[in-house]
Amino acid sequence: MSAVTGRRRAAIAGVALADCGRLDEATPYGLHAQAARRALADSGLDRSVIDGFASAGLGTLAPAEVAEYLGLRPVWFDSTSVGGGTWEVMAAHAADAIAAGHARAVLLAYGSTARADIRSGRRTGTLSFGTRGPLQFEAPYGHTLIAKYAMAARRHMHQYGTTLEQLAEVAVQTRANAAANPEAMFRTPVTVDEVLSGPVIADPFTTLHCCLRSDGGAAVLLVAEDLLPDCRTAPVWVLGTGEYVSHTTMSEWPDFTVSPAAVSGRLAFERAGVRPEEIDFAEIYDAFTYMTLVTLEDLGFCAKGEGGAFVERGRLLVRGGQLPVNTDGGGLSAQHPGMRGLFLLVEAVRQLRGEAGERQVRVHGGRLPALAVASGTGGWFCSSGTVVLGR
Repeated sequence: MSAVTGRRRAAIAGVALADCGRLDEATPYGLHAQAARRALADSGLDRSVIDGFASAGLGTLAPAEVAEYLGLRPVWFDSTSVGGGTWEVMAAHAADAIAAGHARAVLLAYGSTARADIRSGRRTGTLSFGTRGPLQFEAPYGHTLIAKYAMAARRHMHQYGTTLEQLAEVAVQTRANAAANPEAMFRTPVTVDEVLSGPVIADPFTTLHCCLRSDGGAAVLLVAEDLLPDCRTAPVWVLGTGEYVSHTTMSEWPDFTVSPAAVSGRLAFERAGVRPEEIDFAEIYDAFTYMTLVTLEDLGFCAKGEGGAFVERGRLLVRGGQLPVNTDGGGLSAQHPGMRGLFLLVEAVRQLRGEAGERQVRVHGGRLPALAVASGTGGWFCSSGTVVLGR
């Protein structure tokens, strides 16, 4: 218990991925269960300790349907759904619940067959966000999600001189990190020229500027510190969190070059009592290369407008990078089954524990990293959740 606040501290005790990649016969419910079982086994705890559950994206009454499928009867639950960054927001809520004594062990679980749904022609594979509310004023013009990100990237290029080559560097270095990850879908190195010469999806994005589409799942178990003696793993502490909602319609976004991570990141660092320059590596939501670049700026790793220069010269690489980013290969190369934010937390914990194998980050003479940040973005930069983690 923290002597300063009198509140219980929360730690991540178990993490796992379900099978990921090309899973034509899997179901989303099955992937939830597989990831949950693996995360629980990773922690060494019995299922009976779980009294909190959080999930989103599946079922009419999420997360009640998934909890029932998993055989859980939680006294605390959360179904917050704000896109890809949902899981960082949920981790913040779970940590608060544990600190307040509302739960002792909270399971976050996700599973999706996003790729298989498309291949099989299931309607759920291409459902839009809808056209009700404010979105009705953009939908008639065919303003797709990717077009919104592309337009924001063009604004950054216009305003700060960011180049296509600099955006391509994000894809190149992320793929280099994926090369050392046996669980990544794409591991073959790519060059800047290959990124730039690919088919245009939405100007200025070519194929390799965009995340892949996969099936898969993940789970994270957060626990109160009094459960740690029963765990088989070393704790990874939730040091600070932040969340922020910016906009839904592009017309209400004050500045296309500023993401909501500018607020969620500042709050997370302040609450953790650390500075960006103390962070050893970062896991950043990367549905598109521009997301990585602008989030690095907004988290304070470089000044606004300097993201293009920052990502050059291999700064994001696990091997030799100044700030390793998306150490598993990210959504651009490892896996992206939809709301990928939970995968950021899994990878951050594995790195902090020293369990990342060939892609393990080493700092200061070969020591394991001590501090990490995971920052997830939802929608089209609509919302953000940021979590600072430490050993």
